[in-house]
Amino acid sequence: MKSLTMACLAAVALLAACGNDSNTTNGNGAGLNGPPPGAGPNGGPPGGNGRGPGNAPPGSQEDLVQSAGDRIFFDTDRSTVNDQARAILDKQAAWMQQNPNVQVWVAGNCDDRGTEEYNLALGQRRANADKSYLMAHGIAATRIETISYGKSRPIDPGNGAQAWAQNRNAITSVK
Repeated sequence: MKSLTMACLAAVALLAACGNDSNTTNGNGAGLNGPPPGAGPNGGPPGGNGRGPGNAPPGSQEDLVQSAGDRIFFDTDRSTVNDQARAILDKQAAWMQQNPNVQVWVAGNCDDRGTEEYNLALGQRRANADKSYLMAHGIAATRIETISYGKSRPIDPGNGAQAWAQNRNAITSVK
């Protein structure tokens, strides 16, 4: 009897968690009120260093995440920079202009659907779209290298719309 009661309570808790619609997306992988669920306020990783915003060493990865965000998200099978991504890339371009000696990697990533070859090519197009946007906003091409990881480095290893939205991205990292 105890195990039946525990199983029922677990099922109710699971259903209550599934019923939360705050993770609804707007179709581009972003939540209706910002980055995909699990991403930080600027599109970067959740959490932080405990030092508060603006306290990272200038020009560091931590500074990039706090000041501009380190990632943009894409629609399924697309490498077009959308409005939300442009806002983050505008901040990244301004940050790079304030840190003229910083060089970055831009890694294009995909969700786990599709072939490895397709996802490597799509990831490269995403990284190149990010780089092209930064270059169009005054950042020298020599400061930006690109790479595609395709589907080999997921942020969220899960399977489903929420995980896929997290994994369709381009991530900027300080070299």
